[in-house]
Amino acid sequence: MPSVGLTGGIGAGKSTALAALERLGAAVLSTDAVVHELYERDPRLREALVGRFGSEVAPAGVVDRGAVAERAFANPNDRGWLEQLLWPLVGARVAAWLQEVRARGRSRAGPRAAVVEVPLLFESGMGDSYDATIAVVAEESVRRERAARRAHVLVDERAARQLSQQQKALRATFVVRNDGSEEDLARELSAVLDKLSG
Repeated sequence: MPSVGLTGGIGAGKSTALAALERLGAAVLSTDAVVHELYERDPRLREALVGRFGSEVAPAGVVDRGAVAERAFANPNDRGWLEQLLWPLVGARVAAWLQEVRARGRSRAGPRAAVVEVPLLFESGMGDSYDATIAVVAEESVRRERAARRAHVLVDERAARQLSQQQKALRATFVVRNDGSEEDLARELSAVLDKLSG
């Protein structure tokens, strides 16, 4: 069963692609969801965030992801500090999940692939950790509109720390366009899964 890293720029539709892959029979994990879980459940992480950014990032003891992002992405030193704090924790969680999925995959009813959504897949040096990678791409105007609808904090600053979608596409094993309908996207992703298991 292949392991697959899924990536794309802000507003490219990574989450939509991940949901489609799950419907198509892949086991899926979002590293954004892993970070969210860590913020909720790891008191040491919460304490470190408060120590660095102040109590405003965890009002009533609950981490405010938007407040953390606003502070971290506004300053390269703070962003680097946050990434060094989070990436090892996320990496350990992903490794444990992949091991669990591979164990399940030994049965006939196992998933077609184990797909992990990693926004900074290549930037973090994790691209080589997977058997294959998929870059989701979309027209810039479409991406901007999607990002605005989702009210991303500091979109330009976030985008500046990422490779361009052209660079991601050049590094990826497969490139999937997400400008059309969800049905179009699902067809492209199904073809990728067929190639991976072929």
